[in-house]
Amino acid sequence: MDIATIIGLVLGTGLVLGSIMMGGGGLMPFFNVPSLMIVVGGSFAALLTNFPLKSVLGVVGVIKNCFTEKLPSPAEVIEQFKELAAITRRDGLLALEEQLGNMKDGFMTRGLEMVVSGTGKEEVQEVLETEISYIEERHKVGKKIIDAVGSAAPAFGMIGTLIGLVQMLRTLDDPSKIGGGMATALLTTLYGAVIANMFCIPLAGKLETRSKQEVMVRSLMLSGLTALIEGLAPRSVEERLQAFISAKERPQEEQTRAAA
Repeated sequence: MDIATIIGLVLGTGLVLGSIMMGGGGLMPFFNVPSLMIVVGGSFAALLTNFPLKSVLGVVGVIKNCFTEKLPSPAEVIEQFKELAAITRRDGLLALEEQLGNMKDGFMTRGLEMVVSGTGKEEVQEVLETEISYIEERHKVGKKIIDAVGSAAPAFGMIGTLIGLVQMLRTLDDPSKIGGGMATALLTTLYGAVIANMFCIPLAGKLETRSKQEVMVRSLMLSGLTALIEGLAPRSVEERLQAFISAKERPQEEQTRAAA
């Protein structure tokens, strides 16, 4: 679970709601059904027009990636490959078959199965690099969906504002109807700004970060798998894979060597 995402959303929502409550009048004056219909309904309609239905329906799964951390850390992956390299040097590649049951990551499992089955280095690289590129492409589509909502919500907020102003101007001779038009005009702008800036833009940024992290870890795994095929020693495997992480994340002795 990504605590930072949850804290950020809860904190932002709490600050907005708190400022509303402190102003007096409660939350009900800020609830307007026509405004919600224009902003939320309009944004959803824009998504349906812009993306295939399957992609739109999968947006919940995309957003879920912002709240979960399912990837192993690079340090854990490097340590795992050191152990696998030691087994390979001692007992050969076929001995890695016993380790398949311990793998919790699907990408790692598929790669290790190819290594155990005797698949060549070039073919392993080609297959897994293709999978990495498709992972990256799926992430881009998910981010585009969130970005589209972030762009559409303020735009529909402006549309709602214009609708509210037209309604208000048409009823200037009846002061009792001015309030409804003004509420629609102002609240649609508010809803659009809140949806875009409190939710969509931050979540799209988190998705981009998640994508870069996953591509890096998958590339790290691919490099480790090819090192196993080459029969490198555990120390050589570790040195190759540590190129993927910063000096601060490396073990203390490696940091000393890098600084020397």
